Amino acid sequence: MKKIIFVHLLNDFSGSPLVLSTAIRQFVAEGLEVELVTSAGKGFLNNMEGVRYHLLEYRFFENKAKRLMALLWSQAVVFFKILSLSKSGTVVYVNTLLPFGAALAGRILGKKVIYHLHETTVNPPILKAFLKKTAAFCASEAIYVSQFLMEKEPLPGISSRVVYNCLSQDFVETAAKHLVNHPIKSGPFTVLMLCSLKRYKGVGEFVSLAKRLPDFRFVMVLNAGYDSIQRFFIEQPLPENLFIFPAQKSVHSFYQEAHLVLNLSHPEQWVETFGMTLLEAMSYGLPVIAPPVGGPVELVKDGFNGYQIDQRNLTLLSEKIEEILTVSDDYQRLSENASSFAKQFNEQEFRRELANVVA
Repeated sequence: MKKIIFVHLLNDFSGSPLVLSTAIRQFVAEGLEVELVTSAGKGFLNNMEGVRYHLLEYRFFENKAKRLMALLWSQAVVFFKILSLSKSGTVVYVNTLLPFGAALAGRILGKKVIYHLHETTVNPPILKAFLKKTAAFCASEAIYVSQFLMEKEPLPGISSRVVYNCLSQDFVETAAKHLVNHPIKSGPFTVLMLCSLKRYKGVGEFVSLAKRLPDFRFVMVLNAGYDSIQRFFIEQPLPENLFIFPAQKSVHSFYQEAHLVLNLSHPEQWVETFGMTLLEAMSYGLPVIAPPVGGPVELVKDGFNGYQIDQRNLTLLSEKIEEILTVSDDYQRLSENASSFAKQFNEQEFRRELANVVA
């Protein structure tokens, strides 16, 4: 029986562990022996059936020195963990650039090492350069989540392909059921954004938009706890029409109440390589607004299922939000296009592509 060891550094409720959880469930369903090395804590990688877990004492530190030390220590642990777990026919599946210890161990053992790459922004630059050189040295194959990322971060000499992220079948079925039962949105017009608690994710711009458009309801779901959110906004007055929620394992209720979803990442600081929340939103028939660069360009067709607008243009953003939410014919057209477009990114196609890589 083929054995796959998946390695992901920080298990949380962000996009890369969500995508990995879908991949893992695929191989469990196919009867492969699956082991997972990841951090302890709450995230999308918790409690998956048929998976043998190996948990790391790793967490994210705001302090850069502590963060680097935590990374180095965790990869030393991962390196020896892979050495001890590997057997004949083992595949080492490295999710993101960060788990370099797993890749080095796999290369030393002569195992097939697959990199699944999600990001282009890794700081500091010297760390990114090291991680890319390690990946180029160790990888047997590389999977990219978008054409943009594959062109932006190539690994010379490594067989590479784009495998677009997908929505799980459960997610798709829940969204479809909601659309059938609630075809017409009711309640106050709601603008939703789901992201990490980072300024470069456009958190400040979202607050500004809420202030500019007091007649609309703005909801932000942040991948952070209550305490971190309170510290972040402690000196910033927030408008009454803005509602902020901490990290959620299930976000269905937020999409079900929303009318429009935004991604306001700063393109000069953080270029999105895919945009999982955009795809989730479209499966619910929600128009989206996203940056005009990076992976979202492959998802958001300007004027078809949403709009590409730079987050720095708050005036245009405000005008477009009002237009989308108040012109019913336009909204219906964008909504229908979004729903049909999202169906292309299905779990069956995702599984077929990954099976070809691991074979």
